[in-house]
Amino acid sequence: MKKIVLFTVAFLFLGATYAQKNKLNLLIGTYTQGCDSKGIYVYDFDSKTGDFKLKNTSAPTVNPSFLTVSDDNKFVYAVNEFGSKSSVSAFNYDKSSAQLQLLNTQPSEGADPCHIITDGPNVMVANYSGGSITVFKKKSDGSLSAANQIISHEGKGPNAQRQEGPHVHMLHFSPDKKYVLATDLGTDTVTLYAYNPNSEKIVLTQTAVVAIKSGSGPRHLTFSPDGKYIYLLQELTAALSVFEYGNGQLKLIQETSLLSPDFKGSFSAADLHFSPDGKFLYASNRGEANTISIFKVEKNGLLKVQEHQSSLGKGPRNFVIDPSGNFLLVGHQYTNEVVVFKRNKKTGSLTATGKKISLCAPVCLVFTKK
Repeated sequence: MKKIVLFTVAFLFLGATYAQKNKLNLLIGTYTQGCDSKGIYVYDFDSKTGDFKLKNTSAPTVNPSFLTVSDDNKFVYAVNEFGSKSSVSAFNYDKSSAQLQLLNTQPSEGADPCHIITDGPNVMVANYSGGSITVFKKKSDGSLSAANQIISHEGKGPNAQRQEGPHVHMLHFSPDKKYVLATDLGTDTVTLYAYNPNSEKIVLTQTAVVAIKSGSGPRHLTFSPDGKYIYLLQELTAALSVFEYGNGQLKLIQETSLLSPDFKGSFSAADLHFSPDGKFLYASNRGEANTISIFKVEKNGLLKVQEHQSSLGKGPRNFVIDPSGNFLLVGHQYTNEVVVFKRNKKTGSLTATGKKISLCAPVCLVFTKK
């Protein structure tokens, strides 16, 4: 009898441990002015079932439209996108309780920051309307110093409405952390900066400016898992370009599109992410398209279109794939929901689960371990 009891206890313990391994924290940044939102929401997400439960929220914070988490999973940094009054906030992050405690806020020193990245000593922000990059140093408690370096882009593009000046849209570390790449929707460029993380003043030094097709509007990019290729999404044309990458140099080898040949209507390319195994690349498109495009990645880095699938909402600005690769979650800015899709790991295809997280204007989704 004693052996049966011990076996039962051990079985229940192992089951609970296994279930806990499936659980992740899902952080969601939102816009807070068009509807009722406190700012940052943290959900418990089960990567085996796709189920979720609200765990915590930040204290009210204005438009935390993009988030990044420190490498040690102890701090969250958010842009507060609010025109000329925009700022950047640092939060202490307790991964177990999912509590976010505001540490401090600094002016972004550029209007409408829309992207943010971090590593050990620095936090860097892309200011969209300001057309600039701001670098902040971290203090020992995770809070932010005042702006340490500000880099202003110059130029414009042929689209008078969208490219009247520079619009820095994204920052991305190279895999070896030797460079930071900046996409500029307004000037049709990708700028490479040598990264000097421990420098007191000059953290970023420009090394190259890569011209992208005129009027295309470079928005987001990502690296292949092996670091040999860069995939660049262009908002204004919905083009998806593939570059060979090495030692801070880019060479264009392919250009494809998020648009079906028979598509008629408005579009606005938004986000792209690899599946965890690197076999598929996904990209979102807004406007009247509202799709997730699925591409198979060939051995030579080139892309093959698999399908274009409805995102089941309006304004799929951002999406994320959970680390297990089981689910893809799409944040819809205009229909106020996150749609949960099941992924087929062999084919890359997506199947609606019917599960949706309802909340105000979700625009950034980030998974962290508990």
